[in-house]
Amino acid sequence: MLNSAILSYITFVYFFSFLFYLLMMVMGREVFGRLATFITVVGFGGHTFAIALRWVESYQLGIGHAPLSNLYESLIFFAWTIVLLYLVVEWKTKNRTIGAFATPLAFLAMAYASYSPGISSGIQPLVPALKSNWLIAHVITCFFGYAAFGLAFGLSLMFLLKKLDLPKRKNFFLRIIPESSLLDELTYQMTVIGFLLLTLGIITGSVWAHSAWGSYWSWDPKETWSLITWLVYAALLHSRMVRGWRGNKLATMSIIGFCCVLFTYFGVNYLAGLHSYAQS
Repeated sequence: MLNSAILSYITFVYFFSFLFYLLMMVMGREVFGRLATFITVVGFGGHTFAIALRWVESYQLGIGHAPLSNLYESLIFFAWTIVLLYLVVEWKTKNRTIGAFATPLAFLAMAYASYSPGISSGIQPLVPALKSNWLIAHVITCFFGYAAFGLAFGLSLMFLLKKLDLPKRKNFFLRIIPESSLLDELTYQMTVIGFLLLTLGIITGSVWAHSAWGSYWSWDPKETWSLITWLVYAALLHSRMVRGWRGNKLATMSIIGFCCVLFTYFGVNYLAGLHSYAQS
């Protein structure tokens, strides 16, 4: 379908935006950064158009639902949320180096969705349990939360790399990474945003589960790992606010938390459960 073809091309647009962000950092030429931002914005525009087109095409097929229902669609939406949040952060901070760590996440999600042989890009009818007004609210809150955690992960990697920048070294790649204090604060802010959105996602998911299956919580593998992920980030925020954790400890916990996010998203798909995408 046309939307899938557009999305497969957008995958390479994000790859080239990553490449130019990387060239900016390695060569120290701001022109590459401006070009990378332009490519990212163009890619995001095409990405948005393709998602809207997929929604329209689902109605033309007589299925008619938001494109958020299977693994392919969730990966496409995940990449979209990452790029949207990144562009907001770039606009706010006026710093493009973060793009070299954010755009690879979007590219990998798009590449996995578009080119993995086990994932179908076809528009599929909703199973009865998914025919609910809670679908959009649940998926949007969860994936914006995941995207915020993804950016926090990228910022944490940048923080740890920045620690390698010693005064005697002349590594321009490390020098143009923002100061550690800014990275630490941005990591914290992204974590707070992600935590609040994940909390809303769990709440909306519980209400949806009750309407679909008659139970707010069934200890399904995805529900269990969502709770584990929530507890990890709750511990991170508690450590920051009560014990004053910053720097390496915060960055390390952020990376651990995002690993939990990835397992919640991908790993549990291969476990028997109501949320499994393994066959999607």
